[in-house]
Amino acid sequence: MLEEVERWLDRRSWSLADRPLERILAAKRGTRVSVVLPALNEEATVGDIVAVIRRELMSEAVPLVDELVVLDSGSTDRTAEVAAAAGARVVARDEVLPRIPAAPGKGEVLWRSLMVTSGDVICFVDADLRDFSADFVTGIVGPLLTDPEVDFVKAMYDRPLGDAPGQGGRVTELVARPLLNLHWPQLAGFVQPLGGEYAARRSLLERLPFPVGYGVELGLLVDALHTVGLDALAQVDVGVRKHRHQDGLALGRMAAAIYRTAQLRLSRGHLVRPRLTQFERGEAGFEPRTYAVDTEERPPMAEIEEYRTRRVA
Repeated sequence: MLEEVERWLDRRSWSLADRPLERILAAKRGTRVSVVLPALNEEATVGDIVAVIRRELMSEAVPLVDELVVLDSGSTDRTAEVAAAAGARVVARDEVLPRIPAAPGKGEVLWRSLMVTSGDVICFVDADLRDFSADFVTGIVGPLLTDPEVDFVKAMYDRPLGDAPGQGGRVTELVARPLLNLHWPQLAGFVQPLGGEYAARRSLLERLPFPVGYGVELGLLVDALHTVGLDALAQVDVGVRKHRHQDGLALGRMAAAIYRTAQLRLSRGHLVRPRLTQFERGEAGFEPRTYAVDTEERPPMAEIEEYRTRRVA
């Protein structure tokens, strides 16, 4: 298995320099590219990300991105207003597939985005990135436009925590990487398996189930492996990713959702307790607080009647 991973790393791990922008644009031809930003209370960063994509990738000189959608997950700040002012099409989560009550969570928003985008290639970018570079989009879209054998591409990058390089991926190193190495060793070569920046062909995404919460990245990666095989998956080094970091308690809840997503894929029988108890110091000492772990998954979008109708029309 190690030899297979090493061969994959040689064959399917690239840098930005491997595909100059001119080559990517020449290969685009009639392929439509959609960029989706899932957003919840990201007014401080979403406008800058939208502005960079509009300016550098949606101009007459560089027509790489055909569609830029911010899918708002119920923000209570000015996220929607800021994104629209910067030039994005803003869609509210609850307006998409209204017959299906929306569940909270990032995966829910990504799943619904398939319904309101038209691209043959869909690129997801988290809306909390700082110092955003258009390389995040060109890097992961490039292989899909230039290599017909590639179906799914993840960004890889350094994730600093404050001034400490490489220390930002705490849930990745403590939960996701051990799970993948133990149970799906073919995926051991992915540097950032939980990263929120990845692109894929619609023809693949519409066949995959989407965990509604934090487990979505691990779930999509594992299911893509089983659907199209390792050689159809790839990663591209796009540099450094700076973003808002969550506190330890939030990371614990994220870790529980990711573990549960993995456990569901390992066995469709008995499932782990879908709740997580954490402890926070209160006036009377440490107080237990129990949170539900995301347990719901959306079916492949290709099974949704409204989606099939829309794709035929």
